[in-house]
Amino acid sequence: MLVQEYLHWEMHLRMLAYSLVQYLQYFSASSAYMRNIFSYVYSNSRQRIIRNQMKIKHARSLQCNEEATRRSTLKKDTVGYAGTVELCFEIGPPRLRKYSVLMRKIVNLFLCVTQFGFCCVYFVFISTNMVQVLDQYGFHLNVHWHMAIALMPIMMSTWIRNLKYLAPVSSIANLLVVAGYVATVYIMCDNLPSVSERKYIAEYQSIPLFFGTVIYSFEAITLVLPLKNEMRIPSQFNSPLGVLNVGMVIVGTMFVSMGFLAYLQYGENVAGSVTLNLNSKEVLPQCIKIAISLSIVLTYALQFYVPIAIMWPEVEKRYGPFRCPVLAETLFRSVLCLVTFILAEAIPNLGLFISLVGAVSSTALALLFPPIIELVVCSGNHTLGYYKLSKNIFILFIGLLGFVTGTYESITSIVTAFSKNE
Repeated sequence: MLVQEYLHWEMHLRMLAYSLVQYLQYFSASSAYMRNIFSYVYSNSRQRIIRNQMKIKHARSLQCNEEATRRSTLKKDTVGYAGTVELCFEIGPPRLRKYSVLMRKIVNLFLCVTQFGFCCVYFVFISTNMVQVLDQYGFHLNVHWHMAIALMPIMMSTWIRNLKYLAPVSSIANLLVVAGYVATVYIMCDNLPSVSERKYIAEYQSIPLFFGTVIYSFEAITLVLPLKNEMRIPSQFNSPLGVLNVGMVIVGTMFVSMGFLAYLQYGENVAGSVTLNLNSKEVLPQCIKIAISLSIVLTYALQFYVPIAIMWPEVEKRYGPFRCPVLAETLFRSVLCLVTFILAEAIPNLGLFISLVGAVSSTALALLFPPIIELVVCSGNHTLGYYKLSKNIFILFIGLLGFVTGTYESITSIVTAFSKNE
């Protein structure tokens, strides 16, 4: 599907929010919200609904965070996504307050699953692109061997424990992504067919996979609150001409252009990544594939940093203190990196993997938890009216429906793909 074709660009630009937040807050926030535009590219009616829902989700999370921190004794800059959920339950109805810690742990679980899912997609993306390039020079290895070759440099990058050492490396990766983006647009603009030759709306049977793929791109809701709290003037984050709106316009233009040109150029033959459609026999497409794959290798550790920051303190608390804490953490990182590698080896289909991750975990983060915390907060301060109640119940219904159907369709498609290979 069209959304799948340029999600690899989302994987890289999302890293800007991680790597540049220390010294370029506005641009980081822009990167964090670029995924909200994806739903607009697929079909006019469905895309507007999903995009508007995601804008509501970000605004709702911000409002609940402000309300929770206002009524809490914690400093606002210590509260992230999971912390906001916990605080919302703490100030909610008395019968729900005992579940605050449990809800924080559940949110952290979904965060870790989502981030590890992205790491698995990274392995698949690198191998599928590099196999096309190296085949042109006589190195005929299958996708699984290419994953194994990429494992060692990726695992070594995860051993970097300090985030400040990852930022310069990520900046290099961002330059590679921008260069690859420009070169890809240049290639796709050559000999474009007529718009009338393409379908305007896809078949309805593909809606569940489309849903999972789109929601995959909305995981940046986890960065909303940390980025706003990092800003010198947080009120400028969601003002009419603030970081959120300006960032969405900039990156939205980039992605709408990429998605439109990719589908117009390749039509129904688009692959799980638009780079896979580029002619591997030419030098420029080869350079694009190598540059993007290298940028993923350089930014994998940043994506990997998030679940480690959540899980390792809990491991230390339960099994520590360790005699050699650095060695223990390095082994822990290596094992988790190996797990993402094994999962990627098991499902080497980029498009289906993206849809599965989106349907299973990203749906909960983007469509389920935000309305839940608003219902809890509004119930606690007695401001839950009919409009808010019906609105949030409707969004929860959409989220649950997408979760069930998207997960089922993704797993079914994966089983079918394996059956065909056999």
